[in-house]
This record gives sequence, structure tokens and C-alpha cells, in this order.
Amino acid sequence: MPAPTKPTISPTVWTILFGVLAMGVVGLFSNVGDVASIPYSQFQSYLETGKVKQVVVNGDNIRGTLTEPTADGKTQFATTIVARDLATALAAKNVEFSGTPAGGAFSTILSWVLPPLLFLGVWMFASRGMGGAGGMAGGLFSIGRSKAKLVTAETDIAVAFDDVAGVDEAKAELHEIVDFLKEPVKFGRLGAHIPRGILLVGPPGTGKTLLARAVAGEAGVPFFSTNGAEFVEMFVGVGASRVRDLFEHARTSAPCIIFIDELDALGRARGATPMGGQDEKEQTLNQLLAEMDGFDRSAAIVVLAATNRPEILDPALLRAGRFDRQVLVDRPDKVGRVQILAIHTRKLSLAADVDLGDIAALTPGFTGADLANLANEAAVVATRRGGDNIAMGDFTAAVERIVAGLEKKSRILIPRERRIVAYHEMGHALVAMSIPGSDPIQKVSIIPRGIGALGYTLQRPTDDRFLMGLRELEDKMTVLMGGRAAETLLGEDVSTGASDDLAKATDIARGMVLRFGMDKALGPVAWDTEQGQFLGQPGAYWQPRRFSDRTAYEIDLAVRTRLESALARAIGILAYNRAALDEGAQALLARETLGAQDLPTVRAPATIAPIEGGIV
Repeated sequence: MPAPTKPTISPTVWTILFGVLAMGVVGLFSNVGDVASIPYSQFQSYLETGKVKQVVVNGDNIRGTLTEPTADGKTQFATTIVARDLATALAAKNVEFSGTPAGGAFSTILSWVLPPLLFLGVWMFASRGMGGAGGMAGGLFSIGRSKAKLVTAETDIAVAFDDVAGVDEAKAELHEIVDFLKEPVKFGRLGAHIPRGILLVGPPGTGKTLLARAVAGEAGVPFFSTNGAEFVEMFVGVGASRVRDLFEHARTSAPCIIFIDELDALGRARGATPMGGQDEKEQTLNQLLAEMDGFDRSAAIVVLAATNRPEILDPALLRAGRFDRQVLVDRPDKVGRVQILAIHTRKLSLAADVDLGDIAALTPGFTGADLANLANEAAVVATRRGGDNIAMGDFTAAVERIVAGLEKKSRILIPRERRIVAYHEMGHALVAMSIPGSDPIQKVSIIPRGIGALGYTLQRPTDDRFLMGLRELEDKMTVLMGGRAAETLLGEDVSTGASDDLAKATDIARGMVLRFGMDKALGPVAWDTEQGQFLGQPGAYWQPRRFSDRTAYEIDLAVRTRLESALARAIGILAYNRAALDEGAQALLARETLGAQDLPTVRAPATIAPIEGGIV
């Protein structure tokens, strides 16, 4: 796509300006040769002698016709009125007098020429504003042109595949596309042809756009970058026109790559919205489908797109011949997190005690963007404390800041509330320490954080888990119920502090019953399915329920039974370790924050009753 040039005035505009000026001059001086300009006193003389045949008065101006021509042969005349009293006095003294229009000839010319010029200027300004810079030809008439940016790797992109980590499979897939564009003969010797479309899918922050930038830096071919929202306008047909314009520029630059970020803004499934009014989006999508797999397939154009909502894309986009290659860019595992942290910390001054492996173990589920934010937060913490480098404690504080929120030491709790919070958090910690296989406790604190957290218990996972068994899910529910169990043993009314714990435990129980088929009475049936896997949004609320009222009752009963059993199990563990619970709560009240080495020793009960209803 050619670079934008400096706005210039086209010959058409100069022609229009000249025409308007000529019309004004012609209108002003039309019939000047046939009209005699006479003094007002001469007009009064002609009037008294009866030589005036017809008069037209326009304000102070008089135009008329004489009954007989003047000495120079003119029958038309024009004059300007002079005040009556003054005219009478001047005539009495035989003085010749005349009037002149206010402003003179120049003002008259402006009155003819200035309004059309002003209108033309406003129109040009409005047209330029609607279509961007570039004069009238590049303004109003460029609304259907593509807004894609032609990226030059040498000047615009400083990212390569070496700057991307944690997504090795996706890098290998895209590296193959780059090699295909650079060496088409090598890859085509056995009849293979270049893929038409590659779709990067994954949760937000995992590096989809970063991968596209790396492709632009490595490709060595023209790279057009745009966004799905840039094709959508209120005018029907504009988006389709922009798609055509983009692919026309791409054909002239082939072989090349087109990158469309946030494809879901453009490629939402047609007919999915019952309210209608999607003509513009559907026309734009139809044009994209035609351009990607139309009659002309000779051009070497690869379309690279990214989205975190693949479930809402139109099926025609995902069929073979269009976006038939889908590359998953998922959250990195522990090894990938170590590699990403190495990239984001290579320009930071790290202390000798910093272990990237330990930091990666503290951050399960973090994306690449989260880890970049973590490194920056650790640098901010170290700067705030006045350190010469970034220590491991700074990274731990940054993790707590991101996970639990900002510390609010100014929030003062009354003694009774502090005591409840201390027992609540110590209940979580002791239950987790009593159950074999639970994640180790890193820290327990009763310092308020974030919006509503009055304390927190930080666990450190030992490994990344991709599958969880029935017993592991039951153990997680029991740990979550540890806070409510401790409040129950305290002998006071239970508080609202366990609201978040109850919500998380309920989600686990409903997942076990509804999606994972882990309830013995309800059987191995998926009564519900997950929707919106990357953004976590719920499914459509108007979808009909796929089970009967009796089954719904059994589901509710199974979920409640599991939660009650988890609470009873947690109460049993804490009652067995009541002395440790009291000791740990008192230590928390005195010191506010305890590390793993400061926690009291617990004893696991000889037998822990399993949760009723599970498949054995």
C-alpha cells in the first residue's frame, strides 16, 4: 500500500474556483456597456422634463429607461439616491451631485464571490475530515479505502521469533509459513501449496499479536496489519469496499501477509443476532470469504488472524481453504513461564537470590502479558524500597499485589473482626496442611488487600496440573471450606467473610455434577457444557434446559450434599487440631503475616471420611 502523500489541490478544484469567480465577475459587469451611470441631479432633471420612461428602485440604487437616448446613445441609466433634503438644497444652488453605493465596487465583487467560496471551503473541510488527509480526492471519496498499515520490518518492527517464548509449537507453525513465502520452490517441489489462512486462537494476553509482530519481523515480504473493527462502518457497503481495496493492494505486493487482529469483530456468525440490523457486517464478511477463496487463487497471499472468541466465528471462515489452520496459543506451562520471565527480566538488575523457576512456580495460569506485568511490578517494588537491585522478595510482593490486590494497612478492623479473620485464614492453612497432596502454604496474612479481601492464604503449587481427579477436587473444596469451619468452631455467628470461598467451592461442586459426570446417583452424564472457553462468559441464557425438573432437583441436592460434606470434613480436621488453630490465630493477631516456617505443626486425623455421593 503506497505511503500517504502530502495533501495537494487537484486541477478539478482549481477549475471549480475559477468558474465561481468568473460567474461573480460576469454577474457584476453584465450589461455594463449598455447602462449609463448618471449623477442623481441629472436624474432629477430628466424626471422634471419627462424623459424618464421606467424606474426600478432597489434600496439606494435606481435603474431605469429613458424615453430618448442620451448624447452617447444609451437609453439605460443607473444612479444612487441622495437624501431628499440635501438634494433639494443642492438643486436650489444649481450644484451637480451624485451618490455612491456603500463599500464601492470591491465590496460588490465580494458580495458575489465570497459566499460561493465560503461554501466550497466548508465542503472541502468536511470531506477531508470524513475521509482523512489527502485533499478532496483523498477525503470524502476515500471512505471505502482500506486502513491497513504496510509494515516495514527494517524500520517498524523490532520483534523476532527469538523474542517470543512459551509457545514453541505456534512458533514452529508460523516459521514454516515464513519459510514457505521465502522459498516457495523448495516447499512446492512435491506439489504442496501455500496455506491460505492461519487463525491464532487463545486466551487474552498469551501473545497472539506478539507472534504476528514476530512474523512481520521475520518474513521479509510485505506485511499488511489491520484490525477487524476497522472494516465496520455505519454505511452499508463501506466494509466490503475496504476488504476489496486491501486485497487489491496485497495482490500487487504478492507474495505478502495480511494480519487481521480481533477477527471476531468482523467474522461473527451470520444470523446469530435475532434482532437483525447486521447487513453491513454480513456484507463485509461475505466479501472476505470471497477474497480468501474465490476464483482467483493464483496470488501468494497468506491471511493471518487472531481471536480469543473462536466459538462465535462463522463456520464458513473455518472451513478448508480459508482459516483451515488453527494454531492454539495457550497459557504457558512452568517451563514456558521460565523462558518468558528470562525475556522480560534480561534488561532488569536482578539480585543473586532471584530464581526464575521459583517465580514460575508461584504463577500458575499466568499469561505472557501477566508475566511482563509481574516483572514490571517487581521493579517498581524494588524502586519504592530504595534497593540497588530486584530481590526475590520483590517478586513475591508483586505476585501478591497482582493476585490479592494492593495492601490496605489504613483499613483498621475492630478487635472482634480481626479475631474472626485470623481464625478464618488459619483455618484454610491448617486444613491444607492436614490433607496429603495439597499445595504447600506460602504465606498467611490478615492485612486487608484489594476491594473486599480482609486476609489471604497464599499456596504455592508444586506442578502444573492439566487433569484433576475426584479426590483432588474434593480436597480443594475442603480447603475452601476451612475458613467457614474455623468460624464455626470459634463459637460465634458465621460471617460474610466466606462468600468468595463458597462461590468457588460451589463452582467446583457444580462442575463435578453437571459437566464431569462424577456423581454416582446422576451417572456419567454431561448435563451441561462449558461456553466461552477463553473469555469465561456464560452461555446464552435463553437456551432451553436439557434435563427435567426431577433431574434439576437431584442436581441441586447433589451439589448441596457435596458442600455440606466438605464443610463437615474441614470441621473434623480443625477440631482434631484445635490447639494448633488457637496457637496460629494468636500468632497471626500478633504479627499479621506468617510464613510457612512460622505455622504451627498439625496432625492429620487417622481417618478422613470421604464425601458422600462420589464414584468409588
